[in-house]
Amino acid sequence: MSDDRRSVKTYVPAEQKDRWRDHADELGMSQSEFVRTMVQAGRRGFTTSDAANPVEPGSEGSDPGGDGLDTGLSSRVETVLAEEPHSWEELVEAVVGDFEAQLEDALDSLQDRNRVRYNGRKGGYVLTDE
Repeated sequence: MSDDRRSVKTYVPAEQKDRWRDHADELGMSQSEFVRTMVQAGRRGFTTSDAANPVEPGSEGSDPGGDGLDTGLSSRVETVLAEEPHSWEELVEAVVGDFEAQLEDALDSLQDRNRVRYNGRKGGYVLTDE
């Protein structure tokens, strides 16, 4: 997986952004992570039938194809294997790469909200007192 990342910007109505932000918060995700996950889910053609979580018109549900990590992981493995056969090590790399991107987004979000900062003296990320 490449470490070369690019920013993407889009403009949506304020009400839609508010709904996305609230939903991302409910899922413990950053807004970037939420939008990226929803775009990827939509591109894979997932649908939802969960009446308890209504879907906005023209968008996909928050947990396409399942309701837990195992289902999401299974979907990711199926997607990777649909491209071509992979060894165990290649599958681990594909899954870990996704997790690393999610961790980076989570840290970015926590830093943006001043909940976490990097402390060189302590040798890593620390929670702030705020």
